[in-house]
Amino acid sequence: MNSRPPSQNVVEIRGISRMPSGFSLAEMLAAMMIGAMVLVAVLSIYSRAERSAAAVTGRLDISRTPREILQRMAEDIDRIVSSGSGTQITIQNKYDHLFPTAKLTISRTFKDRADKEQKFEEVIWQTSYDFESFGDGLVLYRSHTGIAAEDKLLDKKKENWEKELFVPLCGGVSFFGINAIKGEKLLDKWSGPLPSGIEVSISFAEPYKRVDGTLDVLDEQKIIRTIAVDKTRKIAFEIAAPVDANDQEQMVGADVPEDKEPPSESPKKTEKVER
Repeated sequence: MNSRPPSQNVVEIRGISRMPSGFSLAEMLAAMMIGAMVLVAVLSIYSRAERSAAAVTGRLDISRTPREILQRMAEDIDRIVSSGSGTQITIQNKYDHLFPTAKLTISRTFKDRADKEQKFEEVIWQTSYDFESFGDGLVLYRSHTGIAAEDKLLDKKKENWEKELFVPLCGGVSFFGINAIKGEKLLDKWSGPLPSGIEVSISFAEPYKRVDGTLDVLDEQKIIRTIAVDKTRKIAFEIAAPVDANDQEQMVGADVPEDKEPPSESPKKTEKVER
């Protein structure tokens, strides 16, 4: 018989040859358990990072939305007030389903050839209770009316009834307040001549119930902006009167007691002592 050399992968035991066995069942189960543990650890780290990123993005969105709203309100005030005379501002504050709401009306009128007053442009900002959504809150609306087209390209194609509609800008508002600034006072009602400034407060935070049953938001959770109404107005500065030199000397002399003489201007010369 021809003998052939044994292969490297063949093990001979007492004249019996066999192939090496694969992984056992216990080894496969151990490998699967280790892989599952590693996969669970990776998924937990990924989910934690995703929650952190979502929280940071949510905080940025919460602060970005109210600031964009306040910026748009400031632009409306600057555009209408600085365009000419005949501008009026009306401010109203009330409670709607226990939520603090407000309404700001900025209007500008002119007189036509028949000496009749016509509305040139009017912008209204107001909040109302949200009846459509399941959660409690307010919806912020904005409307633009008048013969002045806000968008000269698109507004010309709209009918008059389409221009007078209130457009919802955002929901979930929990606090919206507007005050007129008169000197150092904040007034929640205003109608007539232009105030020196307007303070607008808005918040999307969770409200709490006050003692009287109405809802409110913590002050640190409100986004507040003070808007100057007429930036070109003349500011009356109060300049203090200059103090007279004689009055100043009297004031200095009044601090010195009567029984003591004021020190002389020049120091006394020391005298030589002969020994």
